[in-house]
Amino acid sequence: MLLAARFDPADVDAQIERAVRSPGSGLGALVAESEAAGVRFVRRLVDEWATGANRFDRPGEGLFGAWVDGQLVGVCGLNVDPYTAEARVGRVRHLYVLLPFRRRGVGQRLIAEVVAAAREPFHTLRLRTHNPEAARLYEALGFRRSDGTAECTHMMALASARDWRPEQ
Repeated sequence: MLLAARFDPADVDAQIERAVRSPGSGLGALVAESEAAGVRFVRRLVDEWATGANRFDRPGEGLFGAWVDGQLVGVCGLNVDPYTAEARVGRVRHLYVLLPFRRRGVGQRLIAEVVAAAREPFHTLRLRTHNPEAARLYEALGFRRSDGTAECTHMMALASARDWRPEQ
């Protein structure tokens, strides 16, 4: 059963946009903060976009940004899952929210947009996280722990997520 996430009164009014051009310099603050914390995947997102290795431009894919007062405060991607041969399995990638905007609904809004975008092209969403806080967020939003492979710690069957929207 999917849980409906409740937003806290301290939530910010983040505008979620699907990126259609290079995220490049807009991700500077996210790259700097994440690298200071020892997290490499935001830098990898920028590097893979620059080389063309991953531009989130295959059918069903997308890169989403959360903006507050003109500042990019969070990012999350949706890819065809490269760890399976099944074309209708999507992968949640590179969720990162700046520290001052965590626990304020930004991550939930990003994931909601990814789930909504994934509903038609994919039947399943998968992801991998070893961060306990991120795992709790994903589980609160309806992802289930996966006991499958090293490439997947959580998954969501999208057939059951068709009408899911976080409560606001």
